[in-house]
Amino acid sequence: MAVGSDDEALDIVQDAMLKLAQRYSNRDETEWAPLFHRILQSKIRDWYRRSKVRNKWRVWLGSGKEEGQGDPIEQVPDPGVRSPEQELATRQELDVLEQAIVSLPARQQQAYILRSWEGLDVAQTANAMACSTGSVKTHYSRALQFLRSKLDNDQ
Repeated sequence: MAVGSDDEALDIVQDAMLKLAQRYSNRDETEWAPLFHRILQSKIRDWYRRSKVRNKWRVWLGSGKEEGQGDPIEQVPDPGVRSPEQELATRQELDVLEQAIVSLPARQQQAYILRSWEGLDVAQTANAMACSTGSVKTHYSRALQFLRSKLDNDQ
């Protein structure tokens, strides 16, 4: 969600994992999750800095894709057993949730994702975000409050 591209996100996660393995493999296993998320946030910030420069050149040079050309792999039908209606409903629900998460301020987004999706506790989240546990609780609480109100309004 932070970078808006699955391919870019996978590259960033891979770089973060590699850096964690290279530099912190000798650390205790309980320290890995907060260290990984701190490295990941640094990699995401680096990506934003680099993409800002790249985007200046892309405006002048064009994006490189011709209109009407899509990825042939994306044109292959999904072999899943779910009906198209079910897939559409699920995708729409996930899009609403993703849009709500993306609209959160960065620190609230971080706290929500680390606590809810990654399953880190408050202390691990505070370590990963380089802030106090009180700040994590505040950011997480505000994120939950915002998401609940946003999702209730969209239903």
